[in-house]
Amino acid sequence: MKDFEEEKKSKKTNYINFSKNEIFKKALAFHSQENIPEAREHYEYLINQGFKNEIIFSNYGAILENLGKIQEAEFSYRKAIEINPDFAYAHYNLGNILRDLKNLENAELSYREAIKIDPNLAIAHYNLGNLLRDIENLDEAELFYRKAIKINPNYANAHSNLGNILRDRGKLKEAELSYLKAIEINPEYSLAYYFLSLLKINNHTLVWRDKLFSKSMLCNKSRKDQINIFFARANILHNEKQYKESSECLKLANNLKLNIEKSNAEIIFNKSKLLLIESNKKEINQKKYKNAPQSIFIVGMVRSGSTLLESILSMNKDVDDLGEIKILEESFLHTKKNPQSLSLAEVYWKKIKDLKKNSHITTNKNLFNYQYSGIIAKKIPNSKIIHCFRNPLDNILSIYRANFADGNEYSYSLINSAKVYLHQEELMTKYKSNFRSKIYDLNYDLLVSNPHQEIKSLIAWLGWKWNDKYLSPHLNLRSVFTASSIQVRFPINSKSIEGWKNYREMLRPAMEEITKLAKYQNLKY
Repeated sequence: MKDFEEEKKSKKTNYINFSKNEIFKKALAFHSQENIPEAREHYEYLINQGFKNEIIFSNYGAILENLGKIQEAEFSYRKAIEINPDFAYAHYNLGNILRDLKNLENAELSYREAIKIDPNLAIAHYNLGNLLRDIENLDEAELFYRKAIKINPNYANAHSNLGNILRDRGKLKEAELSYLKAIEINPEYSLAYYFLSLLKINNHTLVWRDKLFSKSMLCNKSRKDQINIFFARANILHNEKQYKESSECLKLANNLKLNIEKSNAEIIFNKSKLLLIESNKKEINQKKYKNAPQSIFIVGMVRSGSTLLESILSMNKDVDDLGEIKILEESFLHTKKNPQSLSLAEVYWKKIKDLKKNSHITTNKNLFNYQYSGIIAKKIPNSKIIHCFRNPLDNILSIYRANFADGNEYSYSLINSAKVYLHQEELMTKYKSNFRSKIYDLNYDLLVSNPHQEIKSLIAWLGWKWNDKYLSPHLNLRSVFTASSIQVRFPINSKSIEGWKNYREMLRPAMEEITKLAKYQNLKY
């Protein structure tokens, strides 16, 4: 029989002289060697020949998934399960696809089925933990991360993500230990260094700092890893008051991000225009509601003190904090498609009920809801809007340092960050002129400088009874999922005020944009 490789000289493989089992073995060999084109061709031949094997369909699904052919990949995984319902990896892979498709309920079922079939499949425990964290089920997420670690004690990713859970819960020292374990296992794990750099712990060990700043740390790293490394370095240098060096790292990190993703500033501006037009439409036969729940919307720029505010308000035991949830936009889009059905308020309240939130008072901290302020004021009875804002250059600096994920792509550019800041300020000024009684101004700089006076004024505006516990939001035991999850664990302080002055040179592009407005001319000096 001829050597198999000799048969591959032509572009079209001649499989005639080989049994299906031989071709199957070659397909697996190509796949293990990461020769994906050859593996794919072999899998497709076997599938077309009616060769039924769960491994073929599962592996072929993985190739399709990497090529972005999600629907075909899902079909292939389901075919593998049909052939062998007890093939744990196919259930696990299907769970990954469903999670990418935002079908979280069925993704969870697939992960759980994979674990039921193979309780020692550490990666299924890990990814189920990731999904549960996405839906803010931290108790179970922590449990599955710990199970993954028990099965595989050297699972660096699981240690790091367990650290995130502990951080979200305010267990900062325990989080540090988890991150340290992750880099002990994998000294090249850039994301764990980044998470470590965020912790406000003074006893940073020289060992991991030296590794982070070593020349070798950037060798053979992906662009994403380089971004995490530069942000981590910037955070450490900031804590050490080496602001010039921190600036250089921030510019490198954000420029790398700009090379990967386009700014979404124009998308934000265009959406705001449409929603402003929508808010100016006249209401016809608006429904009246008795005893409407109090819906509080915290809006403004990211990094404007909104997480601190939410922690303050949720000290009230009668408040359900919804976090950065998109149910307002979902409700609005639903009513646009179904104008004869429930009102916007009814759809919104129903979505809150579906989340098992039964309090009469809720806080919604999706900051981009500032674009909906006019619609909120007109269409959601008993709604309150709190507009958070702060010194624009402090805000822009904090945004530029934040290493945001999806949704804030404008943040990679100082100029675009300044434009978005001015845009939201201009838009909110328009809404305040029309709905002044519905919108409260919360100046972060005043809040942290004189918390007693500012918080008391806010609580009075909300119509709540005063309690001194509002002054100690750092004692709030709630889990926090935002970029400010660490800062809110400390007592209210004004340390960040005028921090922009340490980065004056770096912020010049933003400063030139901001000071086009007369009210900010003093920021030049």
